[in-house]
Amino acid sequence: MQVDCPKRESGDERRLAIARAARAIIVERGLEGLRTRDIAARVGINIATLHYHVPSKEALVALVAQSLKEEFRDQGMRRPREGRTGLELLRMEIEDVIETLFEAPDRLSIMAELIERSRRDPSIAAIIRPMTGHWRQMLADIFALGVRDGTLRADLDPQAAAHIFLGTVAGWRSSHPDRSEIEAAFSEIERAFKAPASKGD
Repeated sequence: MQVDCPKRESGDERRLAIARAARAIIVERGLEGLRTRDIAARVGINIATLHYHVPSKEALVALVAQSLKEEFRDQGMRRPREGRTGLELLRMEIEDVIETLFEAPDRLSIMAELIERSRRDPSIAAIIRPMTGHWRQMLADIFALGVRDGTLRADLDPQAAAHIFLGTVAGWRSSHPDRSEIEAAFSEIERAFKAPASKGD
C-alpha cells in the first residue's frame, strides 16, 4: 500500500513562511518585539532551521523588506502603465495606496516601523533606504513626466511633490483617517498638482 508523505516545503516556501510570521509579529508588537523563537514557533520549525534561512537579525529584516518589495512590485504590474500621462500615473499611484491601506494595511505599517528604526540602526537603514528611495524617485519621475506632457503644473518641483505625497501617506499611520478623508486629501493633492485645463481630464 502506498502511503502519501507530507509535501516538503522548498527553501523559497520556508522563507516566505518566515517572512509572513515576522511581519505578523512586527504588526502586533513592533520591531522591538521581534523574537526568533516566536517566529520559529509560528512557522513550526526549530531555531536551528530558522537560523539556516535567516542567520542574523539583519537577514531577517532583509527578508521582510524583500517580501514587501515583491508585493508592491506585483501590485504595480497588475495594470499596464506604458503610454500613460503623468496625471494618469499619479491617479494610479493614489489608487494603489488606497488599495494597500484598506486591503493590505500591514505593508505600510511595517514600512513605517522599519523606516523609524532605520533612523538609529545603520544596518536597517542600509536595507530600507533603497526601497524608500526607489518609491520617492518613481513618484518624482511621474511628476516630471506630468510637467513634460502638460498634465501637471509647469512650475511643479518633482522631488518636492514626491516628498509631499509620501509625507501625506506617512502621516496617516498615527491619524488613522477613514476612506472618505483619505480620498479627499488625495483629491486636494491632485488639484494642487494638476495643470489648468489638464489634458488628462
